[in-house]
Amino acid sequence: MAEGGELFDEIERRKYFTERDAADVISQLLSAIIYCHERGIVHRDLKPENILLDNTLSDKMRIKIIDFGTANAFNPLKKLRTTTGTAYYMAPEVLMKNYNEKCDVWSCGVILYILLSGMPPFNGKNDAEIFRAVRRTKFSFCSN
Repeated sequence: MAEGGELFDEIERRKYFTERDAADVISQLLSAIIYCHERGIVHRDLKPENILLDNTLSDKMRIKIIDFGTANAFNPLKKLRTTTGTAYYMAPEVLMKNYNEKCDVWSCGVILYILLSGMPPFNGKNDAEIFRAVRRTKFSFCSN
């Protein structure tokens, strides 16, 4: 049981994370993704809503990745072609239907950006606008 709730809710509560707290979360997230990738599994829908916190009261939050509904086995010699995931977190290669397991690493980068700034790097009024912004891959990190 993850009593800390979703990472998404914790971001909303804090607005943004300290560098130390963001590093702790991302370190655990990347460790879990490496574990999956070494076993031939790509998640394809990493986002704060799919990361649960064991507890928010300890010095170091422990995370758990959930919702493997879009996860898939992959062959490192073949590209994946199905467009799946959540717009804010999708890599440009996913939108081009020519990607590999590294799409999860892109999602981790977007999550890190959100942890540090409190907002997504690519925004829009709808998925089509978000996809255009992701394809351009231009963003800025403005301080609050």
